[in-house]
Amino acid sequence: MRLYRFLPLVSLLLLGLAMTACQPRAEAPASGHFVTRTLDLEGRTWRYAVFVPARAQAANELPVVLFLHGSGERGDDGHAQTTAGLGPWLRRNADTFPALVVMPQVSDDGEWIGVPARIALAALEAASAEFGGDRTRTYLTGMSMGGYGTWEVALMAPGRFAALVPVCAGVLAPRIERPGLFVTPVAGADDPHAELVARLRHVPVWMFHGAKDNVVLPDDTRRVYQASQAAGAGFRYTEYPDGTHNAWDAAYSDAAMWEWLFSQRLP
Repeated sequence: MRLYRFLPLVSLLLLGLAMTACQPRAEAPASGHFVTRTLDLEGRTWRYAVFVPARAQAANELPVVLFLHGSGERGDDGHAQTTAGLGPWLRRNADTFPALVVMPQVSDDGEWIGVPARIALAALEAASAEFGGDRTRTYLTGMSMGGYGTWEVALMAPGRFAALVPVCAGVLAPRIERPGLFVTPVAGADDPHAELVARLRHVPVWMFHGAKDNVVLPDDTRRVYQASQAAGAGFRYTEYPDGTHNAWDAAYSDAAMWEWLFSQRLP
């Protein structure tokens, strides 16, 4: 007789389980959003940000953009790199931007050389695995110091990216007070610009620079473009006649650039 006393409770539990099973699955957020992740590598923990596009779970595989920030966003908070360049543009277009964006961060006074470059690639791999990134549609872009980093990381992993977008980038150190800001894999070449093109000629590239940039002079970008023309590499180059160092707002708001970028795919 004691068993019958528990039957109402059992019935309620079974009913609750049935109702839970019938509930629709929670949908992914209707708008793109940033999340913060950590990575343990090279003896320490690194924070990086990831922009997850709206309803990401609905896509089988997402295009992936690796974004490298400039000098002003260095630190270890995992957030500053989202506040300039591509980050603000993503927030304004969070409902429609279709790709995953991985945003690592360089420590104070660092450059996208050595450990930070390896961290960038490790963050890319981790985020791509977590969110379902498409390895055939993975792209690399960066601005200012991150433009240098775009060349640096692409040369470290020349078969990893379907296209590159360096913005106000350089190859050689731009000023005497930044002697460590240069692209290290080609630094010892007789002609670093031609060597860079020779190593990356198989990768589609679209470069952007302001003609009046007095922080990173456009000379390096012009020389890379000239070397690409001479080698038949076909790098694209847009120079804004009245543009200063902030070429990134114009570059990242250029719909033609995004259409071109997302049309590139690795074999």
